[in-house]
Amino acid sequence: MGRLPYDLTGDGSGPELRRSGSGWVWQRNGLSIGGTAYGHGITVHARSAVTVDLNRECSTYQAVVGVDDLTMGLGSVRFSVWADGVRLWQSPAVDGGDPAVPVRVGIAGRATIRLVTEPSRPSGAIALADWADARISCAGE
Repeated sequence: MGRLPYDLTGDGSGPELRRSGSGWVWQRNGLSIGGTAYGHGITVHARSAVTVDLNRECSTYQAVVGVDDLTMGLGSVRFSVWADGVRLWQSPAVDGGDPAVPVRVGIAGRATIRLVTEPSRPSGAIALADWADARISCAGE
């Protein structure tokens, strides 16, 4: 997925991050989960939702998810992927310091995906959560 354009600056021809209705997003290079470095991804607060408008036919979304090492082993988060209002996948609780959890979901026929993170314990709210090395496979790529 790399760095996605935002809907305000994109051309509508491929996946774009929707600003309206999405939480704070930090698109970055060089993040780390469970002591393993990843090339790129998005970092969000523990309670967050980010919507991606696909803008064309896409088949899969894949990434690895976890609590960012910037959180220094604190926090606990649950991740889920929604498409057009239907939950397609949910992780178990992922604690700070845990290795990343792989995600791969079919999104054929969907118009949007929503990446949701929620604290899995009251203390989990302090975490920064990562969707790392994400890829959206779409027609024409």
